Amino acid sequence: MSTAPRLLVVGSVAIDWIITPRAERPEAVGGSATFFSVAASQLAPVRLVGVVGHDFPQATIADLRARGVDMDGLEIVPDGLTFRWKGRYHDNMNARDTLETQLNVFANFDPKLPASYRDSEYLFLANIQPDLQLQVLEQVARPRLVGLDTMNLWIDIAKPSLLKVLGRVDALLINEEEAMQLTGEHNLVKAARGIQRIGPKSVVVKRGEYGALLFHGEDVFSAPALPLEEVVDPTGAGDVFAGGFMGWIARCDSPHGDDLRTAMIYGSTLASFCVQGFSYDGLAELDASRIRARFDAFARLTDFRRAELR
Repeated sequence: MSTAPRLLVVGSVAIDWIITPRAERPEAVGGSATFFSVAASQLAPVRLVGVVGHDFPQATIADLRARGVDMDGLEIVPDGLTFRWKGRYHDNMNARDTLETQLNVFANFDPKLPASYRDSEYLFLANIQPDLQLQVLEQVARPRLVGLDTMNLWIDIAKPSLLKVLGRVDALLINEEEAMQLTGEHNLVKAARGIQRIGPKSVVVKRGEYGALLFHGEDVFSAPALPLEEVVDPTGAGDVFAGGFMGWIARCDSPHGDDLRTAMIYGSTLASFCVQGFSYDGLAELDASRIRARFDAFARLTDFRRAELR
């Protein structure tokens, strides 16, 4: 693995208050860029751009640095408060209700990339306002691959800007409902093909406990989800998936073919660890051997012997 950080993520860094049917964590570190970075740093060095207030724990910043995350792009507003989100999960852990959102310093987030970040070859635009995603794109010289995440809010209130930025990215990570909302299609395959016509050559449709689908050119690949007996906290699992996906692509320096399929499984592998703890606790003690063992478990889920029908 190269020691030069080439993977850049721009997104939120937050403090969450998580309530599940069995437990509660009022000061859980969260945010799309945080989850992405912790996951991707298992595979490749990462550069992070975000903003926090004086209340964000210094221990977390130190921990991220220790994981190989370049934090020079994190702006700390000394007289401001960090973006905070509070949510409660339903019994099935698939649905949740937002109880409170405090944007705080994130409301005025104006991503400015350090000069040393502008040569990043791999860029992930996490779920932020599409105009900000475009602003970041203008600051990166010649990325080899740009990935993007979005949400139903931006499809509702900023669709023209979203379509503009989608015309300039290589891979879109989106959930099933959002894919249909974006295209107006009620069939998932038609929705994915419609998104490809907008711009992204690769469309990754996240389906939660049912895994994820990759549409790349005419190719379709299905990545399973690992059956787990207990899910502690699903927060950030999609961002962790993105971190594993982009992290593998940056590691092998190949955004093509079979490497994209492998990236899907690394995304699913790391997301399966994430949901087994609050915040990024489930990723805290990972090493290469544990990741490899679970990666192999994913491989066994769909391993079968080809046999001709005679």
